[in-house]
Amino acid sequence: MNRYSAYLIDLDGTMYWGDKPIEFGAEFVDMLTAKDIPYLFLTNNSSKTQKQVSDKLQKMGIRSTPKHVFTSSMATAKYIMQMKNNARCFVIGEEGLRDALEREGHTITEENCDVIVFGIDREVNYEKLSKACRAVRNGAAFISTNADVALPTGRGLEPGNGALTSVVTVSTGVNPTFIGKPESIIMEQALEQFGTSKAETLMVGDNYHTDIMAGINAGIDTLMVFTGVTPQTDLPGFEKKPTYHAHSLKEWINFI
Repeated sequence: MNRYSAYLIDLDGTMYWGDKPIEFGAEFVDMLTAKDIPYLFLTNNSSKTQKQVSDKLQKMGIRSTPKHVFTSSMATAKYIMQMKNNARCFVIGEEGLRDALEREGHTITEENCDVIVFGIDREVNYEKLSKACRAVRNGAAFISTNADVALPTGRGLEPGNGALTSVVTVSTGVNPTFIGKPESIIMEQALEQFGTSKAETLMVGDNYHTDIMAGINAGIDTLMVFTGVTPQTDLPGFEKKPTYHAHSLKEWINFI
């Protein structure tokens, strides 16, 4: 069993479920801190800013600063920067996405846009979707923060960003470029921010189809915990297995 020099850690289903912390998450992060091992919380949630995510973790007793957080919104904004500086972006999304785009120097507008940027938007309406469809048909690039079709909340699983994005895809026949897990785009950007190699980094998460497949797609070792979306009973049916698996993070603390 390898000892890793850096950790990428999922949030929903790994550190917390809705507004409730998951047992041994705080102790797991405390051990990383005690051993001076860098960690980065990697989330597909595009709605919150770095600070908002970090504040939520701190209220749960989990050590975090905004620099410990990397969101799909941040990865999306950086990806667009590689396409074009100061891109004109029509945004369907919430504060976290808008904040990330503006921090990278992009312009948020509804006119003459270069890019349609899609993130979870709990105030989405027909007019927003219609504008997005027209812009895509007129040649705007179509980018979505993540393909999650279901979003874990305190009320259970609710429609995720991928489900909302599919409206534009079905209407226009154009598929978006997805940025978040399980795509390798967000993983490569996280590693670049970390400054660590794939071989010395471990991806930790609860959702096989996003967290674990993100690590597999990027060539990074993975630790799957059964505290969230994917139950242990599903494990034998997966063709590509996680590098390690555990009932909870408690079982891994001694291996840090």
